[in-house]
This record gives sequence, C-alpha cells and structure tokens, in this order.
Amino acid sequence: IAAVVTQPDKAQGRGQKVGMSPIKELALKLNLPVLQPKRVADPEFIRTMENIKPDLCVVVAFGQKIPDELLELPKFGCINLHSSLLPKLRGAAPINMAIAQGESVTGVSTMYLSSEWDAGDIILQAEEPIYDDDTGGSLHDRLMVKGAELLVETVRQIGEGTAPRIPQDHSEATYAFKLTRADGHLDFQRSAVELSRIVRAMNPWPTAHTKIAGESIKVWQATPVA
Repeated sequence: IAAVVTQPDKAQGRGQKVGMSPIKELALKLNLPVLQPKRVADPEFIRTMENIKPDLCVVVAFGQKIPDELLELPKFGCINLHSSLLPKLRGAAPINMAIAQGESVTGVSTMYLSSEWDAGDIILQAEEPIYDDDTGGSLHDRLMVKGAELLVETVRQIGEGTAPRIPQDHSEATYAFKLTRADGHLDFQRSAVELSRIVRAMNPWPTAHTKIAGESIKVWQATPVA
C-alpha cells in the first residue's frame, strides 16, 4: 500500500474535539503514509499522486468526486465499492432506499470508476437478503463485511489479470439520492406497510418522525398489523 487517503481531521461529538477518521487511525498503526486533502481535485494533491505512481486506486465511501486526471493515473484504474446491485440504486443512500422500496434482495458491487456517478463497468457482485426486521443500520453492517470480502477478491483478480469488466445497462438504472431529515417524515396517508419500511430504512439516521398533539416524536420501530 503506497498511501492511504482519507478526509481531513474534524471536530466530533458534543465536545467538538478534533478527531481523526478510523481509516487514519488504522493507517498510522500500520505505519502507512496518510494523505488528507480537502479536495482531491487540488493540483497539489494530483501532483502528489503523480509522484506516487499508483498501480491501482481503491475508493470506498469517500464522498468526493474523483477528477478525470486521477481516474486516468493508475495503470489498473480506480475501483469503487457500492452498496447495491448496480445499475440499481446508484447514489448516496442505496441501503436505506432498498428497504424503503420493499426490496427483498440487495447486495454489493465493485466497479471501475468513471466520470459519471456509479456508472462505471461492473467487476464483481454479491447478493444479500433483506430481512423483515432489517434496519438501515443492520443491513449496512452486513453489507460492510460482505463488501470488504468482495473488494479483496476484486483486487486479487485484477492483480491476476482475470477480473471481468461488465458494462452497466444504463436504461435499467435507478437512483437513491442523499437522505435529508424530510425523508423520515411519516405521512399517514400512506399504507402501514410503506410506513413500517420507512421507519426501518431511516434507523439510525435520519430517523422516522411525526407529530402527536403538536409534539415531535421519533419512531424507531413499527410493525404493520391487520
């Protein structure tokens, strides 16, 4: 591993003490070089990457768009882990939306990054069932483990020259946009089944909510009954 790139240290928690990301903590324990650019598109950071000359860049939940100059830099490209079975549920909240939309199966995909969000060629995929009591948090935690395993296998296959490259069918694409607090609003004109999905999908964040007698109420768990 030539370098680890993660977000800058930031204030965390009620005390607003400046803390580092878990990625940085682990990298320092492993004595790996850590880079923390505010913007990966900054010319200075791009020059640093050019000096490193990476063979492969692995991007997971980074939250910044990778500019074309970086996408074209590594010999084997830049790959990404996404928490859906692409081209379904491209975007920032695929785990939550899979539950909210009543899907019974989701999964993880590794893909080559392209200039468009989540539109690059697929490498490998693995399915994961969605259970009736799954929340956004519980499904996230299972996909996190499955995704890590898939990513390791993807890097292995790229190294051996056996990794597939499957173009996405863009006509089949659906989207899961970044969540806001409004997504957790419970509209009681909707069915009980739909509302229970929203409660599960928005747990732990942004949390389902409603008002009773003028008071805001958070709803953590709900079950539809006849």
